[in-house]
Amino acid sequence: MLFSISINYISGLGIAYFLEKNTWLTKLVLGTAIFGNLALLFYYKYANFIIANLQELGIYLNHDNKSILLPIGISFFTFQGISYLVDVYRKDTDVQKNLLHLGLYISFFPQLIAGPIVRYHDVDQQIKKREITTPLFTEGIIRFIRGLAKKIMIANNAAFFADQVFSVPASEITTGSAWLGIICYAIQIYFDFSGYSDMAIGLGKMLGFTFKENFNYPYISNSIQDFWRRWHISLSTWFRDYLYIPLGGSRGGLFMTYRNLVIVFLITGLWHGASWNFIFWGLFHGFFLILERANILKVVKWPKFFQHLYVLIVVLFGWVFFRVETMEEGVIFVKSLLGLTNGENQIAFVYLNRYTTIMIVLALIFAMPLRGKVNEFWDKSKIPFVKDVKQTAIFIFYIFLFLLSIVELAQSSYNPFIYFRF
Repeated sequence: MLFSISINYISGLGIAYFLEKNTWLTKLVLGTAIFGNLALLFYYKYANFIIANLQELGIYLNHDNKSILLPIGISFFTFQGISYLVDVYRKDTDVQKNLLHLGLYISFFPQLIAGPIVRYHDVDQQIKKREITTPLFTEGIIRFIRGLAKKIMIANNAAFFADQVFSVPASEITTGSAWLGIICYAIQIYFDFSGYSDMAIGLGKMLGFTFKENFNYPYISNSIQDFWRRWHISLSTWFRDYLYIPLGGSRGGLFMTYRNLVIVFLITGLWHGASWNFIFWGLFHGFFLILERANILKVVKWPKFFQHLYVLIVVLFGWVFFRVETMEEGVIFVKSLLGLTNGENQIAFVYLNRYTTIMIVLALIFAMPLRGKVNEFWDKSKIPFVKDVKQTAIFIFYIFLFLLSIVELAQSSYNPFIYFRF
């Protein structure tokens, strides 16, 4: 990370210097710096994957797969460094001449290991000067508690059941267990990831920073295009602004548009992990996105219920390949979902209890924008003293939620961290 900060600091100064002189050296410095960032990411994240595949092809390389350890958060801070350099080149932001300020941006701990990906031009003024106010700090505490509860109470409980299902060979489990397993994994990854984002945004507010939202209820989407406008917003907009549009976006005709989409989703899959199943997951989403863009799937003309059902089915089948370790496991698990195996193991239902069932039901409820509806009701209510009642109720609720999360965290040794591959 220190090496990454150094590369981006020196390169930013070089880009700004040659930009004023309007020479071809500007692009050379930018290209070299981006290559340096990606080379760092490539070595730590993809060297083992490439060498393993070469060995499978019979090209023997004397290499120990355990010799390269993946630094936590490298994908996030690498993309942040690249966005800074491009923004300086595009004149969207001024170059940062203070090494500590740029180091703060790249290594800012709340969002370093699980996102969201923060653009430099969104926080450059906040790095220079920010004010920590009581309302902002209070808002940050509430946001942090909400994220903590998502992670500890919902994601971890759903993860336990998903892990039990995926620990058994897919050919041995029943169709019901397979569906419950993948639904629980979908709950886990959403509430885990959005929970970490909430905690990062909350910590940022406590320290005087305002980050953009990273999730917007993706499971209520009515198309795959809509899903990617709502899921991991900081990543999808990063790829849009720094890869898709520079490639030409949708300006070069249908073939070029579809080519660009394939490239973006191929790299989206690779960004999440160095394995073929992540590549397939990215291309799987890209395939349905192309079908929608080409109007082969005219989703907008479908009844609302079928729009949502279609998205959930595509996303759930995609999550299978995101969760498993190999493509072969993914294919067998899909067969279990479709009832094409003869498995009799009811493992998911063996571990199901009342508390976890309640958490899963709450997850399904909170995956919808009900909180906004409740706030809207409070704001429009003409009941006397309603504002005082609202503030008191919120205060009591979040204290209770925080204490409950602490109890859950203390009594359970199961606390999975799923971002080590990112």
